[in-house]
Amino acid sequence: MSWPLVKLSDVSVVNPRCPKDIDGSQEVTFLAMASVSEDGRLLNQEPRILDETKKGFTYFERNDVVLAKITPCFENGKAAYLDKLNTRVGFGSTEFHVLRPEPEKLDGKYLFYLLWNPKFRHLGERNMSGSAGQKRVPTNFLKNLEIPLPPLAEQKRIAAILDKADQLRQKRQQAIALADDFLRSVFLDMFGDLAFNPYDYQRVSLDSLSVNDGIKCGPFGTQLGKHEYLAEGVPLWGIKHVNRDFKVETDEYLSAPKAIALKAYSIRPDDIVMTRKGTVGNCHVYPEHMPEGIMHSDLLRIRVDESIIDPYFLSWQLKLSRDVSHQISLISSGAIMAGINVTKLKNIEVYVPEVTQQIKFREILFKKGELTQKYSQGDLALFDALSQKAFAGEL
Repeated sequence: MSWPLVKLSDVSVVNPRCPKDIDGSQEVTFLAMASVSEDGRLLNQEPRILDETKKGFTYFERNDVVLAKITPCFENGKAAYLDKLNTRVGFGSTEFHVLRPEPEKLDGKYLFYLLWNPKFRHLGERNMSGSAGQKRVPTNFLKNLEIPLPPLAEQKRIAAILDKADQLRQKRQQAIALADDFLRSVFLDMFGDLAFNPYDYQRVSLDSLSVNDGIKCGPFGTQLGKHEYLAEGVPLWGIKHVNRDFKVETDEYLSAPKAIALKAYSIRPDDIVMTRKGTVGNCHVYPEHMPEGIMHSDLLRIRVDESIIDPYFLSWQLKLSRDVSHQISLISSGAIMAGINVTKLKNIEVYVPEVTQQIKFREILFKKGELTQKYSQGDLALFDALSQKAFAGEL
């Protein structure tokens, strides 16, 4: 069964205005962009006074849905249903869209899950406007978006099913997070706190470890247009894929001739791929089972001499070492959105233990990965499949 389609603006208010007669002395909740997680939760709720907060921020209320509109936060899934907002009224980042469902027509939790799924994010990403690094989902796109609208009781049933599936996914993710904490402990036990370099490891520039123009950012926007994206071919990867450790498949591809033209921006197994815009410095090693692909402009590649340094060890050093993380923060600039200066990145210094010791850490990392991969991929696939069936009227 398929449900009738209606415009989102017909069943909800998109970006409602703050009432002029609102009590300015009341306590409100403030949500920064960092307060909303990529898995749909509120991480922090800051109490403020309304009159001291309303100017220059986005207004919302309990039971609204907030949705990040700027890249890469939108693509990464920053959104939340505000049923647990501490106060009736709140304000937050100007980079949020706010949707207020009409309660007699649209269930808020149903709306949240509808907007928090890969199909919608893919559609929103393709309709973004603005310059590279500052692209946003336009308000008119949301207002004109057609959504499936089953009866209200059916919306609530669908939301309850997806709630249970999401709770299971979150419990598995918590277990995976504990395994990551274990790996951090193993790293410290094996190599010590590199900020103090207790084992007197050699400290060298990152550039001295790279091979074949190994440290490079993705192509400029003029080199790759959206009209060149295909449904199949050579995979094209972006921030959202790195942030999810390449556990989410891309839906953007390039033709073989275009990929050859962009060969300098290729990523292949054992390359370290790092986010260079927005949330900078997040990195993962491109998996061994993946075909060679091309990176977006918001990523950079680190390709190293593996006879000197293991890429898996280095990627964890880039993430875990306070000294190295601090160096990366110092070379990240941007008045509105941080971005890594690639030339300066080449000059940061990292530590090089014996390769045999690095390989031991890699072996432990692989064992942990084998145990958690099937759970994380399975849960994400189950949840996505349930979402697609739900909004197609097949649950």
